[in-house]
Amino acid sequence: MSPSVNPYASSIWCESEVAPGVRFEIARVSFGRRIELARRIREIGRKAEYLGAGDDVREKLEGAVMAAEIERAYLEWGLIGVEGLEIDGSPATPRALIEAGPVDLAMEILARIKSECGLTEEERKN
Repeated sequence: MSPSVNPYASSIWCESEVAPGVRFEIARVSFGRRIELARRIREIGRKAEYLGAGDDVREKLEGAVMAAEIERAYLEWGLIGVEGLEIDGSPATPRALIEAGPVDLAMEILARIKSECGLTEEERKN
């Protein structure tokens, strides 16, 4: 008797709710990918926390920029593909979506990536 095989896909496709007809592929979390993501955001997160705690307006602004950089890191880490969207007349790529795509779609994808990572509601707000 042969052992059963459990199929596993390292990514999932999601239908967009904010952009009908668009679907996107995001990475599923694995042990190695979780470590990779943690490394990417560790330093940015430390700086954002330090700057966001300051009273200086420039420090708060810099903290907000750092928080946005963390979101970008999540998108770069987790967004694998996009279908059903053109940006400036060309089929969308993950990079093009991050650089020049619709913000509401990017935020939807970011939320799905964070959800796939198993973050709590409070962690997702950051």
